[in-house]
Amino acid sequence: MFYRENGQFNTTYAEDMAVFPIRQDRIGLALILGVAAIGVPLFGNSFFISSVMIPFLVYSLATIGLNILTGYTGLISLGTGAFMGVGAFACFKLTTAFPNVNIIFWILASGFFSAAIGMLFGLPSLRVKGFYLAVTTLAAQFFLQWCFIRIPWLYNDSASGAIEVARRTLFGFPITGAQASAQTRYLVLLGIVVFMTWIASNIVHGRIGRSWMAVRDMDIAAELMGIRLLPTKLTAFAVSSFYAGVAGACMMFLWYGGGEANDVFNINQSFNILFMVILGGLGSLVGSFMGAAFISSLPTIFKFGLPAIGINIGGATAEHLTFMVVGALIVIFLIAEPHGLARLWQITKEKLRLWPFPH
Repeated sequence: MFYRENGQFNTTYAEDMAVFPIRQDRIGLALILGVAAIGVPLFGNSFFISSVMIPFLVYSLATIGLNILTGYTGLISLGTGAFMGVGAFACFKLTTAFPNVNIIFWILASGFFSAAIGMLFGLPSLRVKGFYLAVTTLAAQFFLQWCFIRIPWLYNDSASGAIEVARRTLFGFPITGAQASAQTRYLVLLGIVVFMTWIASNIVHGRIGRSWMAVRDMDIAAELMGIRLLPTKLTAFAVSSFYAGVAGACMMFLWYGGGEANDVFNINQSFNILFMVILGGLGSLVGSFMGAAFISSLPTIFKFGLPAIGINIGGATAEHLTFMVVGALIVIFLIAEPHGLARLWQITKEKLRLWPFPH
């Protein structure tokens, strides 16, 4: 009864094309952002923020990037983990070469390096698609992963072969390094994710996004309508890889604080993000957040939530249980609801709008 648009009239084209045309949606979004920006840092402890919220935000950004390519353009990619690694190494090299520049600027700039690599490996998309394009991006994953290990220049010839994140500050507060608090890193990451989600929303609801969806639905018909396939597909690869690169830089600098790329940006990471897209919903930004929230929080729930209610399981058992649950849900959603959690949320909203009448 509270979710009604009665009396809300659109008087301009801008209001009619708004992403959230209903007032209740705008109020709900404002409440969510308020809780995320104020409630979580005030009431959430360091463990909750570091183990749940920061991974959720990082994976949400990466999932948005893959959803742009797979969900909105219909191009399959199995190299998201490698493109995230490109962003992490680019940010590491930039911060090493220019240590006095703000780290947030380099985190965002690292996405351009990943976008360039993504466009390079996206060139075959004009001639191949489906399974063959997936194999092409899989080759990119293995090739880039080999580069992360075999090119010492990328990690400054470190004997450990790992990225070492130095201390960087913003307005006098450390945001990277061992001294940076979980709350500070979370707020910086939240700002980046909100800003880039706003950019992605404007892109997919504009001319570029409509071109992507036309190519996804039927590329031959899109070409007959005047849409140039190569620039459209390369743009999708570039934007998708840009988001993946920024997510990789955020993962290394604002979450892990350093580590070996071979252990972080491997093929398992690519499949993990693909599962988030499938469960959340193809072609939905909201679904990207839902899929990332579900899969990223599941290991923590099994590892710490079940023992809290008296079900004691080991870390290895929790990991295996996570794989089993995610695999079963993927099969169920592909059969019962291919559009994922986003579609279930859309159905729920429609029922609320028509309640108490049957639908």
